[in-house]
Formats: sequence, structure tokens, C-alpha cells
Amino acid sequence: MPNGVKIVHRWTPSPVAYVGVMVGAGTRDEMPEENGMAHYIEHCVFKGTLHHTGRQIIHAIEGIGGEVNAYTTKEETTFYAATLAEHVQLTLHLIAEMILEPAFKKEETDKERMVILDEIESYNDQPSELIYDDFESLVFAGSSLAQPILGTKKTLRHISSKPDFAKRWMAEHYTPERIVVFCQGNVKPEKIFKIAEKEFGGLTKGNEYDKHTVNIRSTYGHNTINLEREAHYKKHTHQVHAMLGGRAYPLGHEKQLALFLLNNILGGGSLNSRLNLSLRESKGLVYTVESTYTPLSDTGYWCVYWACDPEDYSRSVGLVRKELDKLMDAQLSDTALHNALAQLRGQLAISAQNQENSALAMAKSVLYHGYAPEWQEIFAKIAQTSSKELLDVANDLFCVENCFTLTYE
Repeated sequence: MPNGVKIVHRWTPSPVAYVGVMVGAGTRDEMPEENGMAHYIEHCVFKGTLHHTGRQIIHAIEGIGGEVNAYTTKEETTFYAATLAEHVQLTLHLIAEMILEPAFKKEETDKERMVILDEIESYNDQPSELIYDDFESLVFAGSSLAQPILGTKKTLRHISSKPDFAKRWMAEHYTPERIVVFCQGNVKPEKIFKIAEKEFGGLTKGNEYDKHTVNIRSTYGHNTINLEREAHYKKHTHQVHAMLGGRAYPLGHEKQLALFLLNNILGGGSLNSRLNLSLRESKGLVYTVESTYTPLSDTGYWCVYWACDPEDYSRSVGLVRKELDKLMDAQLSDTALHNALAQLRGQLAISAQNQENSALAMAKSVLYHGYAPEWQEIFAKIAQTSSKELLDVANDLFCVENCFTLTYE
């Protein structure tokens, strides 16, 4: 659109449509004293607008069988719903109303602050999830990326003390060039474009806002020498929860897809991943072990997570390191590479059948690249990866110099 708002639609024959708005504003855009603001806003816009109460909005969408949802990440805040295609116009109108005209009535936002405080406590009771936040704090120390998405009790008290704080933050960060309106389902593209233009066409184009980063851009490599490499927290858990990893390539990097394939080989969620075969199937040391690659707009990180009995920790971390070293020491054989690509091709095809994930991935791709490829196009690029490239990526990122270690005991 002329004001910078992006609109993307993918037609599918499904009678269910996924429609929503993704905003390129998240935790990393917060100053330390306003940590948790993006997530707080995500919650509070559901409490009512200038025209409808929160209950009226929820009933309007879910009363016709729709399901409304939202989430906040370090870089995005997304509001969306699944609904019958015939109800797309009403659904998108109400989502737009929540974003553009939230009421922020103090009696409602105070209640939601208590909900978020409960969410924080619930999160603290789940070490397998909390450890990811703490690991990001370790790897990105000195940057706003190190801040927790939920904020803290102290910052929540500050940002909820006056409604104007949230309104100002939204005005500064929910600018047109950061907004993507998206839809996937059996809806004519022209209809989506018309609705989006009606709802968001009146926004005034702003200036691109520089993220609050501290020496973080283009730092995926080894220039983390001044950071602490290890952290150990007493959580009084039955098991040791552990994470090992380091910084990685950002979105759009020429080696991003090679790392995506390499991560899948290492521990990307399948039972025949190297980590699962080594730590679980062969040794019986863990129930869960997985590796993850999380690319961000200008940096990223990779990590391996597992949980084991305290007496098995030394042995398990040695096996994790052994699998990393194998990928650094020798190229994959032609057969191993062929098998890895065949597996990934099937996984991408299956994942594309999940309309919700597909719609959200499409929106994110358009937010950062202005373009949303089909899974076949992505795989075609990955299939060009050579064993030598995978070896180079492994040596670039899995080396000890780029590794951080975090444990809960």
C-alpha cells in the first residue's frame, strides 16, 4: 500500500481461512525500563477498544466458530484468527480495531497485568521452556535481545501504571511499514486487498525505527569473546536441564538454508537425528534431546537442549560435543546427504499442510523479505547445498569458541 502496509494472500481450497496482522515490533524494541511492553500490549488490546468491550470482540469471533489468538516474540507481535472464509471481513475488521483503537481502560489492564504475572510464574515452573529465555540472555548479553518476552514484576508495574505508556509505544512502533496483513484460505485476493485497504489505508507513513541494539548487528560469528561462556542456575529440579549453542546466521543470510539442513541432521525433531540416536536410542540417557536454529532479522542462534539425571550430565554433554565434532571433522557422504535431503523434503511438504503455520510463515517472510516462496522453492535452494558447505557451516558455528553452556540443577 502507498503508506507501507504490506498485504499478502495465499489462496487454498480450504473453507477455513487464517487471517491476521503481524507487526514487526517485539521485545528487542523495548528499553530496559519498559521490558515486557510488547507482550503486555498483546494482552491488553483484547480487553476492549473504543467501540467494543473485550467480551464483545471475543464473542463476535468465537461465537461463529472462529478461534482468535496472538503471540509475541523478540521481533514480532501477531494477532490472528481461524474462521470460516465467509467471516473473514468481520474477523479482520475486529482485529484491526484492536490494533488501531485499543481502549486501555485501567481497570481492565490492571486485571490483565495480574494474568501476565501468573503467566510468568507458570513459565518459571517449566524449566524446559524457561531455559530458552535464559540462554538468549546469555548469548545476547548487552542487547535488548537478552530481555525476557514477558518482562518482570518490576517492569510490569511500571508500564501498567499509566495507559499512555502503552499508547505511546504503539504509536512509535506500530508504524505502517512494520505491518503485514495476511490471509490464507478460500477467499478471493481482491476481497482481502479491499478489506485491508479500508482498515489500514488511513495510517500515516512513518519513519523506520531503529531497533534498540547494543553491538549486536552482524555478530553471528566469533566476536563474543568478552561475554560469559557458561551459566549455572539452581532450580532444584529432579533432572539437569542443559543447553549448549551459540550465535548463528540472520534471516536471509546466504548460509541460512545450509544451517537449516544441518540442524535437521543434528537434532531437528526426528527420531533418526544424530543426537536422538546417540543420547536416547543408543545410550538411554535422555527422554528429550533436540537442536534448534532461530534466525532473527540481523543475527540468530543455534542450540541443543536436553534433560538428564544429574549423574549422566558429564557423559551426555560429552556425547553432544562428539556429534558436533563429527559434523566439523568430515563431510557427509553422497548417500548421507541424499537421505538428509529426502527426509527434509518430506518434512517441508507435511508442514505446508498445516494452514496455521503456513500462514504465519508467509506473513513473516513478507515482513522481512517482501516475498513468500512456496515450500518447493525453498527446498530447491536447499537441495543445492553441498557436503563441503555443510562442513564449512559446522566449523563456522559449532566450534568451541562460539559455544555457550547453560544448566539448571
